[in-house]
Amino acid sequence: MNFLEEAKDFLDDLDEKSRDKIIYNIWKARSTNDKDLFKKLQDEIWEFRTKYNQTCYRLFAFWDKSKNTDTVVISTHGLIKKTDKTPKSEIEHAETLRVKYFKEKTKKDENL
Repeated sequence: MNFLEEAKDFLDDLDEKSRDKIIYNIWKARSTNDKDLFKKLQDEIWEFRTKYNQTCYRLFAFWDKSKNTDTVVISTHGLIKKTDKTPKSEIEHAETLRVKYFKEKTKKDENL
């Protein structure tokens, strides 16, 4: 799992126990197919889901399958969820970051 800058900032701003619970759930999602932990939202955007101390945390993510040997999950950003429905603007923001990620990656690959 790789974290883009916004995801790192989100995790850094949380208290240690909340952050540890999120990281634990990400680790757990690697070995189990549990929609309570990792759920597809639309097209290429997924979310890691964590509930800790009555607070719902979400980390948005997508898959980078561009290398034949390794598939990497990239986390774009996070939020503390206050409503039942995930805000469409947050899904759109994750998609924007996904497109930007692949554009930058393509540029790096072309320069090698």
